[in-house]
Amino acid sequence: MAKVLVLYYSSYGHLAKMAEAVAEGARQGGAEVDIRRVPETAPKEVAEKAGFKPDHSHPEIEGVNALPNYDAIIVGAPTRFGRMPSQMASFFDQAGGLWATGALNGKVGGAFTSTASQHGGQEVTLFSIITNLMHFGMTIVGLDYGYQDQTTLDAVHGGTPYGASTIAGGDGSRQPSDIDLGGARYQGKRIAETAAKLSA
Repeated sequence: MAKVLVLYYSSYGHLAKMAEAVAEGARQGGAEVDIRRVPETAPKEVAEKAGFKPDHSHPEIEGVNALPNYDAIIVGAPTRFGRMPSQMASFFDQAGGLWATGALNGKVGGAFTSTASQHGGQEVTLFSIITNLMHFGMTIVGLDYGYQDQTTLDAVHGGTPYGASTIAGGDGSRQPSDIDLGGARYQGKRIAETAAKLSA
């Protein structure tokens, strides 16, 4: 049985919901799954002014040294000006020792994200996450077109071949749709199945 980590950062709760869907899919793929979040690093006054919702949905990860315990790591983070936010970047910046020892080489990785608008940088943000994972020597699994709902035009929704995604709206009022959550489940399942094959 593959062991999968769903690791995320969420300012307003959208990525926490997506993380749960990714984890659900990974469990459907036969994996043992942990959901963890990275610490909030924004100053309290900045977070309050921006209306961040304190995230207590899942426990914080114990640190970068927990990463090698997993066969697959699926990373979720919202976009900040077309890249992953500083909270997630700060976490990975502490993992130089893992890179130096090749501790994550050959593990499976994937990414998911959220943006305020349809064209708010989803694919670029996913690539900023994927780039980190590839530098750690991980094998990347995206959201392939086996999930055909991502190609529909009947409603506004997320979904890219690089990873599951959702659209939050400029005021954060839009919640992940059934299509968005379905893509997250699909990707989680595919990653779990791939990890099981590679670790067999």
